[in-house]
Amino acid sequence: MVLNELKLHQTTINKVIEQLVPDIEKGCELVKESILKGRKILLAGNGGSAADAQHIAAEFTGRFVKERKALPAIALTVDTSALTAISNDYGFANVFSRQINAYAQENDLFIAISTSGNSENIISAIHAAKKLGCKIIGLSGRDGGQMNEICDLNIVVPDDVTARIQEMHILIGHIFCKAVDDTF
Repeated sequence: MVLNELKLHQTTINKVIEQLVPDIEKGCELVKESILKGRKILLAGNGGSAADAQHIAAEFTGRFVKERKALPAIALTVDTSALTAISNDYGFANVFSRQINAYAQENDLFIAISTSGNSENIISAIHAAKKLGCKIIGLSGRDGGQMNEICDLNIVVPDDVTARIQEMHILIGHIFCKAVDDTF
């Protein structure tokens, strides 16, 4: 069982290497550009993708590997009072867009994470970020869903298994962090 699972992961990583290197490189450039311009990074996702958003934000505000200055990154998934109040008052579809409207400014970067590319609250947040003039990187899977049409760059992991997609999302997030580390 273990060897079979590892081989399935290896198949997914091989597809990522074959198909996504140019998109991941573009993502690295967008992240570095935002940081070098003094802009902030906002991240959001649901479930495991919420955890990924928090993990990536922590790598920017803390550190990834090397010592460098703290960088502005906010996971919109961490404030339980805001999450529950916004969901209660405005509906769960607006839980992230409302925060985008509160925190985002022109030329900030929004990293939107949805394994299906169709999560209603993520789609709503992307629209809000676009209205404010933010750049948007999507991390999705399967066929990319609606995020294909509305992100500046949607990195679509070529797999249908949620766990594998999420594992690649955190790997891609770490590659973004490495690109930033290499810049400082």
